Amino acid sequence: MRRSSRLVAAMYTSRMHSSADNRALSTDNVHSDRRFGVEHGGIHKPIHTSVQYGFDRAEDLIGAFQGTYKGGYQYARQGTPTTAALEAKITALEDGAGTVCFATGMGAIAGTLLTLLRAGDHLVASRYIFGNTNSLLGTIQGLGVAVDKVDACSVENVAAAIRPETRMVFVETIANPRTQVADLAAIGKLCSERGLIYVVDNTITSPALFRPRTVGASLVINSLTKTIAGHGEALGGAVTDTGLFDWSLSPNIFPSYRKGDPKAWGLLQVRKKGLRDMGGTMCSDQAHRISVGSETLPLRVRQTSSTALALARWLEAHPKVQAVHYPFLPSHAEHERAKSLFAAGSWLFSFELCDPSSMIDVLNRLTLPIKATGLGDTRTLIIPVAPTIFWEAGPEARAAMGIAEGLIRVSVGLEDEADLIADFDRALA
Repeated sequence: MRRSSRLVAAMYTSRMHSSADNRALSTDNVHSDRRFGVEHGGIHKPIHTSVQYGFDRAEDLIGAFQGTYKGGYQYARQGTPTTAALEAKITALEDGAGTVCFATGMGAIAGTLLTLLRAGDHLVASRYIFGNTNSLLGTIQGLGVAVDKVDACSVENVAAAIRPETRMVFVETIANPRTQVADLAAIGKLCSERGLIYVVDNTITSPALFRPRTVGASLVINSLTKTIAGHGEALGGAVTDTGLFDWSLSPNIFPSYRKGDPKAWGLLQVRKKGLRDMGGTMCSDQAHRISVGSETLPLRVRQTSSTALALARWLEAHPKVQAVHYPFLPSHAEHERAKSLFAAGSWLFSFELCDPSSMIDVLNRLTLPIKATGLGDTRTLIIPVAPTIFWEAGPEARAAMGIAEGLIRVSVGLEDEADLIADFDRALA
C-alpha cells in the first residue's frame, strides 16, 4: 500500500510524553521507526533509493499531481519513504504538526524565507545570528525584502522594529558563536499578538534541551547536521510547523494551497515551493544516517553539555583567559533566562584570551580539539572566529554582533572532561 510522505509523517507523529505512557524523549525516539512498521521486520527504516514511484491506475497518477490522491510518492525530489520517516521523527521530537527536510540547514532556512516572504515584506531578525544566515538575509534584501537586525535579547528592540509590512521574526535559541540568548518567550507573545510568523532556529539546543513550541514559535528550524545527527557525517536541515500559526493570516500563501485546514497551508507551500521548486532535496542515504544518529541525541547532549560547563568554568578561572561565553555560567548576561528555558547549556561556548596575539600559538598547542569549522560533532572542534567563519562579515558587523577579534569558538565533543581540561592546561601554560 502506497502512502504519501505527509500521511507517513502523520502516522509517525505523537507527543513525546503522552498521558497514556508518559514515555521519555529517548524512549520514543529510538523506537520511532518501528511505530509505523518496518519492511521485512527490520529494526531500522531501510534506505529507499528509487527516484520514480509508480501507480497502478492512471487516474491515481493524475490525482497525485492535482492533490486529490494522497496515497503515493511521485518523485524523489519531493521526498522518499526514508526522508518521510525522518520528517516524522523530527516532528515528534519537536512536538510539531509536520516537518519538511532539506539537504542542509541553510537549505531549510532559504526554503522557508524565500517561500513565505515576498518583495515589499519586512523581516525582523536577531543581530546575533549564524554567519551564513546573516549572508542569506543580505541576499533576500536584494530581492526586495526589507530586513532589520536587532538585539533580540530584549523584546522591546523587536517590538520597536515592527512595521505594518512586517511578516516574520527570526531568532536563534543560543547564538553562534557568542551564545547570546534571545528573549524567546516574550518575542513569542509579541508575535502572537501581532499575527507574525515566529521562526526559531533550534540547532544549538535541539529538542533534547528545548522545544520552541513552548514559547509560541510558528516554525522551528534545525540544522540536522549538528546536534540531532551529531556525528559529523551527514548533512541535513528541517523546518517543523508547530501548528500554532493560523496561515490564513498570511497574505503570501498561493491560492492553490489555500485548501483544507489553514494550519497546513504554510508547510505545504514550503514543501511545494521551497523543496520541490528549489530542489534542495535530502537524499535517502543522508536521511538514514541522521535518523540513526538521532537515536543517541539525549545521551550525547547530556554528556557534551556537562563537559562544556566544566571546561567553561575551568577556563573562566584561568588567569590567561579574559572572558568565557556560556549560557549556564552565572557571569553570562542571559544566565537566568537560559536556566529557565533550557534543560542544559548545550555543547557550544566561546572564550577570549587576555593576550589575543597568543591565540594562534594556543590553538596550535592543543592536541585534542580539532582545528576545523562545523559544530555538534562527537569530537571537540575549535576555531578562531574573526579570521574564518565571520571574516566575510567585516569588522563593523562583527563588533555589532559582540564578536571580538580574538574570539575562539569551541564545540565540545565526547572526549573525557579531565582529558580536555588537561589539554587546555598544557596549551595555556
